[in-house]
Amino acid sequence: MSAVRLDVDKESGVAVVTLDRPERLNSIDLETVEQLIAVWRGLRADDSVRAVVLTGHGERAFCTGIDRDVVVPQPSSPYMQDDPLLSAGPKANDLWKPVIAAVRGMACGGAFYLLGECEFVVADPTAVFFDPHTTYGMVSAYESALMAARMPYGEAARMMLMGTAERISARRAHEIGLVSEVTEEGGALAGAVRCAAVIAGYPAEGVQGTVRALWAAREAGPAQAFAQAPHLIALGNLPAERQAELFAGRRREFRVR
Repeated sequence: MSAVRLDVDKESGVAVVTLDRPERLNSIDLETVEQLIAVWRGLRADDSVRAVVLTGHGERAFCTGIDRDVVVPQPSSPYMQDDPLLSAGPKANDLWKPVIAAVRGMACGGAFYLLGECEFVVADPTAVFFDPHTTYGMVSAYESALMAARMPYGEAARMMLMGTAERISARRAHEIGLVSEVTEEGGALAGAVRCAAVIAGYPAEGVQGTVRALWAAREAGPAQAFAQAPHLIALGNLPAERQAELFAGRRREFRVR
């Protein structure tokens, strides 16, 4: 069964891309990365699609980042890291059609690679946002760079540093600008599709040029931060065995704000 589902409504010009691993909280393994790359690159060539919605299957999670069973061998140099999630997003695949995220349940860790490359986020009231990296002895580098470009610095810093002890509610995410709209429960996908259909009704050239202009305005900061990320991760991450110990003994209680 495919880990990524693509549904295209040629009449409205809207495509819905769904992460379809609910049994794994829509976490991303290497096969999912390859499927996402294929979907984004395929949408580049499909002129019937003029706007895209990205969502996750199920009520528990939009996406919980990289699947913890994934093992990616790393070069010995601290200046080089192989991170499969860097190629998982629409912008990384040169897709300049607008992408709107519809979030229900958890969005955490590596999910921010995807949210960071969407134009805006529509959330269900059940949506929560957090980054577990520091809790498990890991550096939040790429995630931090992407979210610092979308949120006030203090809010991004708090989310990244508090780890699993705290989650940002949909309401708070809306207050700080991470989320553009909070719908009624179960309404995030419909709300995102509604926005996408409006945008898809406009001339594609103007829309795509605007997406590229918006991205140009914000990509300089993350690009510089990304350049620092590989050796920060190599220097700051605990050994994988110690990370696994911390994950196994992780706290179950958390505060939602």
